[in-house]
Amino acid sequence: MAAKKGKKAAKKGGAKKGGAKKAAKAKKPAKKAAKKSGAKRVPNAAFMAPKQPDALLSTVVGGNPIPRTEITKRLWQYIKKNGLQDAKERRMINADANLKAVFGGKTKVSMFEMTKLVNKHIK
Repeated sequence: MAAKKGKKAAKKGGAKKGGAKKAAKAKKPAKKAAKKSGAKRVPNAAFMAPKQPDALLSTVVGGNPIPRTEITKRLWQYIKKNGLQDAKERRMINADANLKAVFGGKTKVSMFEMTKLVNKHIK
């Protein structure tokens, strides 16, 4: 019976120690991330390099070489100006005649698929 009491005492002692460790961990103050001040983010040069849109894409965004970011901005201007964004499913673009040629004949394209299809028309 003395052996049983020894095991119980060991278990109780272990539980108390474990509880003490948990309490000590909980009391540690949370570390705050240091803020970067003054460092301005530099855009990636690959995005800013002027690219020449082909004849199909130039009907929508213009024929002059422009960066990819500007191509995307002009595409969205065209889409919003002509009301081509689907009313119910906002991430879908309903292509008109000009965009249908750019999108490879598809009438409905998701906004995520749009950039992939447009990249085929950039040199």
